[in-house]
Amino acid sequence: MTANTLTARPAPRDSADLMLPNRLAALQPSRVSGSRALMNRMIRERWDIRLTRMDVDAQAQGTILYSVCTPDREFSLIAFSFAPRTEGRTGRIIGRAWDMMCSLIEGPANEADIAYARSELPKLYRGRAAPNTLVWGRSNRSMRVFSATLDALAAGRQPSVEILSQVCYLMRNTGLDGNGTFGTRSFPALGADHPLGGMLQAQLLTAYLMRELSCDLVSHLAGLQSDKAVPLAPDFRRWLGVGNGSALGLIFFVHKHPQLIHSWLSARETALAQARALSPGKGDARLTRLLDVMDRAIAFRRQDRMVYEAFASSAKVADDLTRMRADIQELATQGTVGGVACAFPLDAVSQRHRGDVSFEALETYHSLLLELVPEAADALMAQVHGADEITLDPADTVAGLLATIRSDYAWALDMDLTTPESHRYIWYKSENAEEPRRGAREEVPEARDLGLDVPGGVQALYRDLSRAAPDESVARFVLRHPGHRHAVARIQSLRGLTYHTPHANINDAGFVPIDMVRLMNVGLHGIDKTRDFLNRNLRGVLFHGAPTPDEIRAGIALDWFYPQEPCA
Repeated sequence: MTANTLTARPAPRDSADLMLPNRLAALQPSRVSGSRALMNRMIRERWDIRLTRMDVDAQAQGTILYSVCTPDREFSLIAFSFAPRTEGRTGRIIGRAWDMMCSLIEGPANEADIAYARSELPKLYRGRAAPNTLVWGRSNRSMRVFSATLDALAAGRQPSVEILSQVCYLMRNTGLDGNGTFGTRSFPALGADHPLGGMLQAQLLTAYLMRELSCDLVSHLAGLQSDKAVPLAPDFRRWLGVGNGSALGLIFFVHKHPQLIHSWLSARETALAQARALSPGKGDARLTRLLDVMDRAIAFRRQDRMVYEAFASSAKVADDLTRMRADIQELATQGTVGGVACAFPLDAVSQRHRGDVSFEALETYHSLLLELVPEAADALMAQVHGADEITLDPADTVAGLLATIRSDYAWALDMDLTTPESHRYIWYKSENAEEPRRGAREEVPEARDLGLDVPGGVQALYRDLSRAAPDESVARFVLRHPGHRHAVARIQSLRGLTYHTPHANINDAGFVPIDMVRLMNVGLHGIDKTRDFLNRNLRGVLFHGAPTPDEIRAGIALDWFYPQEPCA
């Protein structure tokens, strides 16, 4: 450890370090991830979630209804269960069959709401959501795990953990569409005081209700099959989450919502800096708390049976966390870190192990530190926002814009974009699947490039600005160079922000797409056990360990994350 480690007060990390794709990919679920932040709020406010209708036959065909009461208003989830079939079954938007479709609406659902949703939901792109609709959702069973659980419950016993642990869910989300899609309500129009007006909260509530629906449905179907059936026990339904799969489209989300990305990362890094600046010593109760959550994270990783390809294995992360835990134990019992007294010992642990543990382990430690500053972290998370619009400032000057680029985009200017490898790939939409794809340029010569080439755009803009008069207005410059209008507006709108754009060339042969997908799924959404497929797709578990509605109603189970396997 250096002298600075001992005396320098920790500050939010520099963007040159944090915004590298492999560092962003390592960010772990924390209390400022969307799912955890929403669940913690639901518990604090004791939201009342109840299953009010389960009109489903033995073939799994029928209607399911949930009521969600917050302190000041009510929402309803209208869901339709279907008998599973293989034809047209896919997790992609082009699917023609799903095991469940649902609509999250504002207010109590009446028969007219249910009838309208039943008519419009199956149409998907041709359908139109009712004016009070927030989200349209779809999900499919994990056929193997759902069937094994159903058989076990019908036989009067709980399912095998060995089987459940293969995926850790009964159903997986295959679509959460809102914010204007299909005619749903625009989220910015909800306002900051709306119970679901925060970042992705309507979609995340729908995902949690999918988890509850899968557990209620399997218990209901078991009861229809056998008189000796038992319901899924609370320990099992709590441990199960809802599956989630994501692919390349999230890279476009990152580029299209730079204000939101900055706002969230800024909140996270500010809270983390406050936690790293704590100075707990020997016998401090906060260290007991940290040791407890580290033990749970280590046990969670030890029990993880998933196979990882691109990312560190859970066994490796558990080993690394165990090494870091030894330093916290030393701090709790002796007041030192590595035999040295430190002004900021929690930060010293981070600095001491950087470079000799996996990035995932280091970021898990950072996420756990946020549990030591819960009020600050929650307050910062509540302020996360991000307008979608970017605007151009016509009165700015060429000199001012050049100064901003040199200050904020040095990383883009330093990239070598002259090699064939630097522009090997192109981003386009598949004609068949209507989904984002990445392909070698020579393989799709007619494709329209949909990717946002930030470094290429910045360098091209910088070259033309350098040839213009310093006092020329941006308005006149853009009139002469209309192709730069979007780059200029983006740079101006993000001026002074720190964490808005990953420092990457997404067209480069060395770019790993899964890194930015993982940033969204793991860090922002809070998904556990994320496994990659072909460096493009990511599958994981959302609300893994989340409390049951009874526990939320009682205001308990705040420490629900990193759940331990249930005992049969």
